[in-house]
Amino acid sequence: MYFLNPKPFKHIKCFYFSLRKSSSFLINDDKYSFLKELGLKEENSGVYDGKWNANGNMTTSVCPANGLPIASVQNGNTEDYDRCVSNALDAWKYWSDIPAPKRGEIVRQIGVALRQKIEPLGKLVSLEMGKILGESIGEVQEYIDVCDYAVGISRMFNGSIFPSERPNHVMLEQWNPLGLVGIISAFNFPVAVYGWNSAISMVCGNSVIWKGAPTTSLTSVATTKIITSVLEKNNIPGAILSLCTGDVDIGVSMVNDKRVNLVSFTGSSSVGQKVGVEVQKRFGRVLLELGGNNAIIVTPNANLEMVSQSVVFACCGTAGQRCTTTRRLILHKSIYNTVLVNLVKAYSNVLKRLGDPLDENTLYGPMHSLTAIDNFKQTVSEAIEAGGQVEFGGKVINRSGYFVEPTIISGLKYDSPVVCRETFAPIVYVLKYDTLEEAISWNNSVDQGLASSIFTNDIGTVFKWIGPKGSDCGIVNVNIPTNGAEIGGAFGGEKHTGGGRESGSDSWKQYMRRSTITLNHGSGLTLAQGIKFE
Repeated sequence: MYFLNPKPFKHIKCFYFSLRKSSSFLINDDKYSFLKELGLKEENSGVYDGKWNANGNMTTSVCPANGLPIASVQNGNTEDYDRCVSNALDAWKYWSDIPAPKRGEIVRQIGVALRQKIEPLGKLVSLEMGKILGESIGEVQEYIDVCDYAVGISRMFNGSIFPSERPNHVMLEQWNPLGLVGIISAFNFPVAVYGWNSAISMVCGNSVIWKGAPTTSLTSVATTKIITSVLEKNNIPGAILSLCTGDVDIGVSMVNDKRVNLVSFTGSSSVGQKVGVEVQKRFGRVLLELGGNNAIIVTPNANLEMVSQSVVFACCGTAGQRCTTTRRLILHKSIYNTVLVNLVKAYSNVLKRLGDPLDENTLYGPMHSLTAIDNFKQTVSEAIEAGGQVEFGGKVINRSGYFVEPTIISGLKYDSPVVCRETFAPIVYVLKYDTLEEAISWNNSVDQGLASSIFTNDIGTVFKWIGPKGSDCGIVNVNIPTNGAEIGGAFGGEKHTGGGRESGSDSWKQYMRRSTITLNHGSGLTLAQGIKFE
């Protein structure tokens, strides 16, 4: 009779469904045991400021390769964010007093810790973001490489000494940390972009607060757990590298917060413009890494075998979801048909290796979300309505997960609205040009100015391309794809790409403030420009 009582029966049924939901998480599948190697659980706190403590809503991360839930993260709310900032600022007082080479040693150890977890963390990126395993492990390696680079920088912050026109005076230049750096990163590089910013920022003497993309929160949590092991071992305040996952409200709080000296934002040009305006309103600093509508130009004397290899990676790598993905292929009329035929054949081979990004044989993985699928379908339809011809692909693939065919579209003008707009999907528009000047002008005709490349064996063409009347992008390549940048150079672009620079070269200067110092070591007062005020 007891089991006919609706109250206990209802309780048992709810428990059953709760258990079924819990057991459906991929983290409980032995195939994904690497998740627990990273310290992840079914439910994870998404806020860290020395302690793990989140009080916001719970979100479930979904695998784009099969649409199944991986695990959940409890986000931060605005109170959690405020606490993180306060603790990060307190921690900065300690961190900024540590000599830069000693800070570099901590970053070196973070690189070592990442090396020890490179495979499980790379697998998590594949599982949660969707890029193939080789690319995911390469992304973690990028963070490791930046750590190595930052260690060297920690002993090389070079100021300057200038001659003074006044006797017994010397002029110096000193670089000091900004204070607190806020990092808002995107889903497509959930580890590397944070690494570029945090490693360099740390050796510069700043503390950091990080908001990763909501759809890759597990990667944010796992990366932070690796880092905290190093901080705890060295008795460094954990709030130096704070994490606050969350929705738009957390990002808005960071953008409007006067306590955050620099906001580094990676995302779309439309959102980035709003971020830049809001940060400027409070006279804060902003580092914008935004969209790219990248082009490859192929000249008549190019190595066409190299072109085919490069274009396939440039267009299909990460399923077209890199900011440096090639979206426009500008071909000279004399080799247009040859390149197009070769490209269609290469795409056919890529499609044969579509599948689970964790499978080492997979070359082409899923889109990241259903929203990305919708954008893909809408863009292909718009291109066809504008007169474009689908040479390959163009369809959503009928299988579990978020897969689309890599797509080649011809027949559109260089200034067609759909060609001029960045679509974060594996779609490339093939254009036919007559003269080099025409091709360069088409490259420069779009709003964005991130990455560009030309394939040529003519030295004069190379120097025209990299000169003042050549490409107007921040990344100007020759005989390599538009994507796959190394960490040693400054990464970033011009125009609607935002103008920010991350990673190598002198990008460290964006995380510091510069002081010009004039020191009088004599016994008299001399004014500049010969002014007498007596």
